[in-house]
Amino acid sequence: MSRLVEVRIPIYPECWETCGSCAQGDVTVEEVLVKPGDMVQFDDNVITLETGKVALDIQSPHAGRVVEVFVEAGQEVAEGALVLTLEAS
Repeated sequence: MSRLVEVRIPIYPECWETCGSCAQGDVTVEEVLVKPGDMVQFDDNVITLETGKVALDIQSPHAGRVVEVFVEAGQEVAEGALVLTLEAS
């Protein structure tokens, strides 16, 4: 039986705000690595974020088929933003 799973931007590490070295400026989507219909495995990279100094890959929390992607390259994103939905098996 499959179920719909939302993949969201994770909570940023606390160190980003305290040291100031990594997150200089806005967090944007550098690259979207999947499209609707793609099959992904647990921990496959689905997007890459750019913080100004650091690139961060966001992985899939489940295996399944990508139903819809809600972000695009160059888009500014915040913690908790919806990235995509998966039909998880």
